[in-house]
Amino acid sequence: MESQEDEVKKERVVEARARNISHNVRCTECGSQSIEDSQADVAILLRKLIRDEIRSGKSDKEIYKKLEDDFGETVLYAPKFDMQTAALWLSPLLVAGAAGGIWAYKRYRQKTNVHIMALNLVRGVPLTRKEKETMLEVLTPPPSGGISSFWWRRFSQ
Repeated sequence: MESQEDEVKKERVVEARARNISHNVRCTECGSQSIEDSQADVAILLRKLIRDEIRSGKSDKEIYKKLEDDFGETVLYAPKFDMQTAALWLSPLLVAGAAGGIWAYKRYRQKTNVHIMALNLVRGVPLTRKEKETMLEVLTPPPSGGISSFWWRRFSQ
C-alpha cells in the first residue's frame, strides 16, 4: 500500500516539474506558445521527452541544457544574457532613456520659448492661450512661506 502511495507521490512530483519546465519552453512549431499549451506533434513529443528525462533523474538545468543543445537557444522563453541577446535585454532601458531625453528636451524648449514669447510680446505679437498660460505659470511667484519662498527670494534678487 505504501509503495503505491509513494509511487503516486513521485508521479505527482514528476508531473509538477514537467509542467513547470514545459511552461518555460517555446513550441518549435508554433513559436508563440509554450509546449504545455501547444497541441502540435513536436510539443507532445517534447513533453514526453521532459517527463522521461525527469524520471531518469536529471535536474531541471540539465533538461534545459539538453533542450537548448538540441533545438537552439530560441526554444527557451528566457534566453541567457550574452553579446547576441544584449540588445533584447537592454532595449527597455534604451527606450526609457530615449523617452527621458525627449521629455527633458521638451522641458528645456518650453523654458527657452518663454524668452521668445517675451520678445514677441514686446514686439506686439499676440500670444496664444497656451503661451499666456505658460507665461503666467512662469511669472507668478509661488505662495509665501516654506522652502519655495526661500528659493524665490534667492533668485529674484
